[in-house]
Amino acid sequence: MAAKSTSTSPAAATTTAGGAASKASKASKAATASLPPIDRLSSLLEHFRVRARLFHVGPLCGVNPFDPLPGRGFLHVMKRGEMELRHPAGAGLPRRLRVDEPSLLFYPRPVAHEFRNPPREGSDFTCAELEFDGGALNPLVRALPPLVLLPLARVEGLDLSLQLLFSETERLRCGQRILADRLFEVVLIQLLRWLIDHPAEAGVQPGLVTGLSDPRLALALAAVHEAPGEAWSLARMAERAGMSRSAFAARFRALVGQAPAAYLADWRLSLAQEQLRLGRSIKQIADQLGYANASALSRVFTQRVGRSPREWRQGLVASTGPQDA
Repeated sequence: MAAKSTSTSPAAATTTAGGAASKASKASKAATASLPPIDRLSSLLEHFRVRARLFHVGPLCGVNPFDPLPGRGFLHVMKRGEMELRHPAGAGLPRRLRVDEPSLLFYPRPVAHEFRNPPREGSDFTCAELEFDGGALNPLVRALPPLVLLPLARVEGLDLSLQLLFSETERLRCGQRILADRLFEVVLIQLLRWLIDHPAEAGVQPGLVTGLSDPRLALALAAVHEAPGEAWSLARMAERAGMSRSAFAARFRALVGQAPAAYLADWRLSLAQEQLRLGRSIKQIADQLGYANASALSRVFTQRVGRSPREWRQGLVASTGPQDA
């Protein structure tokens, strides 16, 4: 008697695999939906503030260059028109890009760029300069691509903020400049929300933003950002994420690009550098960040930064002047 064949046709195999994948996806979504809601941005922006300064409203015609300034970025809103966007060689960006619909252009870091609009009618813009606390050391700045270019319609909820922004910039009223600056900051926060929810679409590389985009890792990252001075072991971070230590460590490295302990050390050092810049003593900073004493902080700082906290601050004062340090 011949044995019955147990082979499965390709179509049946595909159907079976598709069903299994669908079940796994539904299970994953259900597990994610059960996680507690979490604010992934506030603690970051409280430690490292960003300030916007409106500097242009209206048409831009012909060639308009924007020069990079240390520690500064740009947020342009093209309301109407079309243009060619140019970057210099070596900027790590396309030399030429065509923008033909209302769009956001976000440069988190200093990058020279140039708008080439029609010589007469031009395109209509509202533009702000951005100043990030910590400049290039700001963790969000380091984690973002050099340019985020998005059609306005892609960012959900942005239309209401832009209506207010455009309304405030169309005619001069009391407090206009201050209110416009704050509204630009609202637009930026909405853009950052979108980036956290859509890192792949924005070309974000593994790092802080991709870590925050993962619902489980975000639980641990937000807790570390909120309380950097607590004793964060691998086991405690994994517990906060609701994962085993091994699964958490592997997922963290894949999405953030480094081990949890290394990220924690870098986050604390970013905070230490910001506090040094503001003039706080090494002992005060060590107490706040959970180090046993100032010597322990100095040792870790020197190992990872290459200079002691005192030497680093002296170099900062020499390069920026005491009024900015």
